[in-house]
Amino acid sequence: MVTNLIKNRSEILFLYDVKDANPNGDPVDENKPRIDEETGINIVTDVRLKRTIRDFLYNYKGQEIFVLEIKDDKGNLKTKEQRLEDFKNNPYEVITKCIDVRLFGATIAVKDKTISLTGPVQFKFGRSLHKVDLTYIKGTTVMPSGAEKRQGTFTERYILPYSLIAFYGIVNENAAKYQNIPLTEEDISLMLEGIWSGTKNLISGSKFGQMPRLLMQVIYKEGLNFYIGELDKLITLKTERRDEEIRDISEVRIDITNLVNALDTHKEKIEKIRFKTDDRVKFVKKGIDTNLKEALESFTLEELNF
Repeated sequence: MVTNLIKNRSEILFLYDVKDANPNGDPVDENKPRIDEETGINIVTDVRLKRTIRDFLYNYKGQEIFVLEIKDDKGNLKTKEQRLEDFKNNPYEVITKCIDVRLFGATIAVKDKTISLTGPVQFKFGRSLHKVDLTYIKGTTVMPSGAEKRQGTFTERYILPYSLIAFYGIVNENAAKYQNIPLTEEDISLMLEGIWSGTKNLISGSKFGQMPRLLMQVIYKEGLNFYIGELDKLITLKTERRDEEIRDISEVRIDITNLVNALDTHKEKIEKIRFKTDDRVKFVKKGIDTNLKEALESFTLEELNF
């Protein structure tokens, strides 16, 4: 019998930045970073964040992952149906063994029956806290690409010199309970580590240069069926530069005034706040420099260690 199942609603706020990188390319638009044309805001899909979490939990934590690029004996990527065969076509075995299904849900087809699980953990698209500067980079490779060519070929890519991105998510205990998904507190702790450390360990050509800056989980008291909502809308960026000119975290401050006010308003509903911050982040509250622990000193706090 699974113990320590989640019983509390919680909200997640995650900030990270990228420097001279592409946080999430759009494959139908030359793999350019996703940008809202109306606002100039950088967008990162929830799928990208979930991929980061899955890869970290699989590669570094030895967790079983269902949605994973696995090749068969012939080198071909396995389909979802073939992946299900790894679990004897037993959906319950997939749920109990695969942490990503317990977190994010999945659609599993067995014979003539389709099982659709709504993930207890849901994230909105991540959005930058400022307008970004899309930059086109062109270079050359040393080696030629064809037998007849005697010189290297040109390389092209699009990057963002800087983007500070905010993600917001919810952990819904009822979604787990009513679908009989055995999501545990340990699963959530592993996911938080995947968010932070997974982002930091994205060391590919297009992703190198990403750093986690703030991770917060606001945990509400059991049985309240309550959450504040849109925590990402309660923080703002303070800087003396034009948005598109920002190039480093040292050039900005995170204003948490509205966030702290909202938390204070609902203090009696909050059980505790778990958090982790990067040392280079500067916070401000009501115009005065502060740190997160000081700003939230009236709450029960748990500093995450990973």
